[in-house]
Amino acid sequence: MAENGNGAAQAPQIRMNVLAQFIRDMSFENILAQKRAQGEVQPDVQVQVNLDAQKRDVEHQYEVAIKLNVVSKAKETGAEMFIFELEYAGVFHIEGVPEDQLHPFLLIECPRLLFPFLRRIVSDVTRDGGFPPLNLENIDFMQLYRQEVARRQAEQPQGTA
Repeated sequence: MAENGNGAAQAPQIRMNVLAQFIRDMSFENILAQKRAQGEVQPDVQVQVNLDAQKRDVEHQYEVAIKLNVVSKAKETGAEMFIFELEYAGVFHIEGVPEDQLHPFLLIECPRLLFPFLRRIVSDVTRDGGFPPLNLENIDFMQLYRQEVARRQAEQPQGTA
């Protein structure tokens, strides 16, 4: 840690820049229209979110992806109405994050920056696909990260001594 003029330690300065954002993969399937269904149908929407982060070849650059899987089914019959899969990624330049905090930083802070753009894409595509726009609720990326850490710890074999 660096010292300021008073001799007190100060935390390293964190720098983060979004270098690029892009859709890596997207698929929208309007099953309701393919089956020629008509009339009002109440949807039951299920959303799955997965995160991925990778170091890039360039120093201090990381790629973070949000993988979204949305399935909408009719509440009455359980018949699928649409399936939407989206992988939205960002390239980040990150400096000053301590090594032991980098993994949570990549999977919490970076997705928070990407999420508003992903939300707009989901809303536009579902509207353009013939449904009311799907406005995703905010995602608690910190809670998602904690759940994944707990899941991985539970999967590990108990210590062998």
